[in-house]
Amino acid sequence: MLVAVAIPVFAAPPMAGSLTRDNGAPVGDNQNSQTAGADGPVLLQDVHLIQKLQRFDRERVPERVVHARGAGAHGQFVATGELSRYSRAKVFASAAKTPVFVRFSTVIHGNHSPETLRDPRGFATKFYTGEGNWDLVGNNLPVFFIRDAMKFPDMVHSLKPSPDTNLQDPNRFFDFFSHVPEATHMLTRVYSDYGIPANYRQMDGSGVHAYKLVDESGNYVYAKFRWDSRQGEANLSAAEASKVQASDFNHASRDLIAAIERREYPQWDLYVQILAPDQLDDFDFDPLDPTKVWPGVPEIKAGTMTLNRNPNNIFQETEQSAFAPANLVPGIEPSEDRLLQGRVFSYADTQLYRVGTNAMQLPINAPKNQVVSNNQDGSSNSGARTGAVNYEPSRAAPKPEQPGYRSSALPLRGSTQQARIAKTLNFRQAGEFYQSLDQAQRNHLIANLAGDLGQVRNDEVRYTMLAHFYKADAEYGSKISQALKADRAKVERMAADMKD
Repeated sequence: MLVAVAIPVFAAPPMAGSLTRDNGAPVGDNQNSQTAGADGPVLLQDVHLIQKLQRFDRERVPERVVHARGAGAHGQFVATGELSRYSRAKVFASAAKTPVFVRFSTVIHGNHSPETLRDPRGFATKFYTGEGNWDLVGNNLPVFFIRDAMKFPDMVHSLKPSPDTNLQDPNRFFDFFSHVPEATHMLTRVYSDYGIPANYRQMDGSGVHAYKLVDESGNYVYAKFRWDSRQGEANLSAAEASKVQASDFNHASRDLIAAIERREYPQWDLYVQILAPDQLDDFDFDPLDPTKVWPGVPEIKAGTMTLNRNPNNIFQETEQSAFAPANLVPGIEPSEDRLLQGRVFSYADTQLYRVGTNAMQLPINAPKNQVVSNNQDGSSNSGARTGAVNYEPSRAAPKPEQPGYRSSALPLRGSTQQARIAKTLNFRQAGEFYQSLDQAQRNHLIANLAGDLGQVRNDEVRYTMLAHFYKADAEYGSKISQALKADRAKVERMAADMKD
């Protein structure tokens, strides 16, 4: 039972220059979304969060704010049936064949930017299932920089070119990340060679977030999805990327198109990790935190995807494709992951703005099954709804509900709040990833980080970041400190004072 607790707050008048919403109201917490208790979902009443995401979605026209540079292909997913006992989604039924469209992308830089830049790679898959479209919208890396959607616009702003110079600047993004210790894991991965995949075919993918798989009885488990490339995984060092970029800055798109034209159809196996709800407390970190992986949790093979057809028109298919984590089907639901909760709103909202109110009527986005809704009008409406009844319920034109497709029930406790999650464990998995690298990969990681961190002029920012890396692994932090000729003793003292 959710119990509302009124907590009196007596605040001083807003300070000059302090953060406000667009209506001038002061912001009390710009770090944490409001949630229903410590473990519950994010609340729609968090008007500051909603406003930040709405304004962020509308910053650019018509290019995507993120994932602007992309390449796509059509194909098919064939299920093994191994997930049928966990999920009623027909896409997972044994031997089920589902058409797909996949869009690979870089994240931060604009359309026509080089595909060799250090950046996460988007890996978005649209499954055209018999029960509607399911979008699995992820990246090549299994974790992310932040754990709360409240910080998403700020993170992207820091990574985008500076508004006064139009140049990307390590002084800006390390200034931001020095306040975000949970980013240490993602930064370690993106500054390794995994931050520059050799091409899209030889690249693994990840759903990043935990989702819920729901069975016919409404019981659910938590699941993480991972795409495993059957072509193997290949990445570029910074030196190799420079050589590729000197001759072809479209190399990844060209490689994908050419392989499909040669009928060397790329394939990926989809693997899923499963946790029961009562297993979430078995870890010393929060498994719903998107800055974490689930080490030691077995994987189940859910199926295989084959990409076998290039788009006929890049704009109509690849660029007008509208992916959103909100596009779910019965048997797959969002978890209480705070970043995912924000993305469920933000991605669908940005597509309505970017492509248009009726984006889902475009052939690339339209589901294969019939759409029956009371949505109407709006720009570029090519629908075929008829009749006088555009409301529900109605005796004249009844549209019966299907109780079997209701959402699962989440037990709740506590009061609404704005606070970070209880188990942060910001640094350990970054250290474990560093330790998994061979010596050459470690050397590349150190050189890549030192190259950008060495451009940071603010000592406090630079030493805070060094302490984060030292906290993850002493050798890791020490080697970057040595490369920057930093005071190692100072780094060690700062790391010792930091809470994980």
